[in-house]
Amino acid sequence: ETPRDRFLNQYDTIIIDEAHERSLNIDFLLGYLRRLLPKRPELRCIITSATIDAARFSEHFSTCDGPAPVIEVSGRSYGVEVRYQPVELDEHEEEPEPTDRIVQAVRELARDIDGDILIFLPTERDIRETTTALHRKFVTAGAPFELLPLYARLPAKEQNRVFAPHKTRRIVLATNVAESSLTVPGIRAVIDTGTARISRYSPRSKVQRLPIEAVSRASADQRKGRCGRVAPGICIRLYSEDDYLARDQYTTPEIRRTNLASVILRTMALKLGAIDEFPFLDPPRTDAIRDGFRTLFELGAMDRNRRMTAIGRELSQLPVDPRVGRMIVAAHEAQCLDEGVILAAGLEVQDPRDRPPEKAEAADECHRQFADSESDFFSILKLWDFYHHLKSTLSRNQLRKACRQNFLSYNRLREWADIYRQLRQVVDDSGRKRATR
Repeated sequence: ETPRDRFLNQYDTIIIDEAHERSLNIDFLLGYLRRLLPKRPELRCIITSATIDAARFSEHFSTCDGPAPVIEVSGRSYGVEVRYQPVELDEHEEEPEPTDRIVQAVRELARDIDGDILIFLPTERDIRETTTALHRKFVTAGAPFELLPLYARLPAKEQNRVFAPHKTRRIVLATNVAESSLTVPGIRAVIDTGTARISRYSPRSKVQRLPIEAVSRASADQRKGRCGRVAPGICIRLYSEDDYLARDQYTTPEIRRTNLASVILRTMALKLGAIDEFPFLDPPRTDAIRDGFRTLFELGAMDRNRRMTAIGRELSQLPVDPRVGRMIVAAHEAQCLDEGVILAAGLEVQDPRDRPPEKAEAADECHRQFADSESDFFSILKLWDFYHHLKSTLSRNQLRKACRQNFLSYNRLREWADIYRQLRQVVDDSGRKRATR
């Protein structure tokens, strides 16, 4: 709305909720309002969160009258029992499937407490696989459970099912969208895998990645608090207490883990002025800003005078890293869009080809089947086709075994497929036509 209404005149009060998430959108709003408030002294800005450094936010919005006032509102909550259940194996045991551990935790909670259960999982794929496992173990066996997935890309109608009145005991399987973005009613127990997809810039590959990482203590506490709202609850953490205590207290602000080329592109597209003068709560480093402009110039998104080009305007409309976006734009122009998206997704994950030192020769021999003398890109496409052929003909256990035999990482291949699906959705939403391989 800011390009059309620079002073946000249609509002007299703006509330920024869950400010601790420190997403780029939140940090942009904090900076924008910091600059706007002296020009609109009658505008009220309320920033809310259960887990932020209130003094720091107060100082950021200080005026000649002093820091912004801090109001503490004590919410009503019930006690939550935390149970840590890390994997403990001897040297001869194989690590159990994540779904098996969740099934065991559900059995324990079904026995120890009444009410609905909320399970935090890192990806949509994990939600689907866990839903299948729980349906097989409980629903088909006659247990009175209703299984509901919940993630950001789920249609609103499906998301709203978690708020509908119900008589059957529910198990809600959610990504971190249920951590603070919305509150699922009636939750008495939580199972926390302790992980989430977190966008992070890789200086080595110069692309924005979506690795699965351990969540911060603040996020873990938010998850625990989901089951202490209506009555005493139980939170099972599928990791150790030492692991929890060793984690960062807060999630790193997105601006500190994002390619600044995308930040610069956004500030210019929204006409927010020079990035080094914008009042961010955590200002980016000068050398990172220079690197961001250099990247945009190399991509053709900026000219030598740091003015946005036609390609830059096109990239600003794609919600992906500018380098990935540039690959997609070029692939579209070259009429090989689907292959371009596969390659772009492949750059976002660690190489799925394993090469253990003690079996390097055997690994090289297996990987030779993907080699192509013309281009490494063709090698990557051969690997993609090989994996999907196996996936279409084998069971999951057989697929894992085949990956091991060919010195391939099943988890990294699966992550590659996940990111490809996300990028393909972005491409489809942008109106670009792609040929089906």
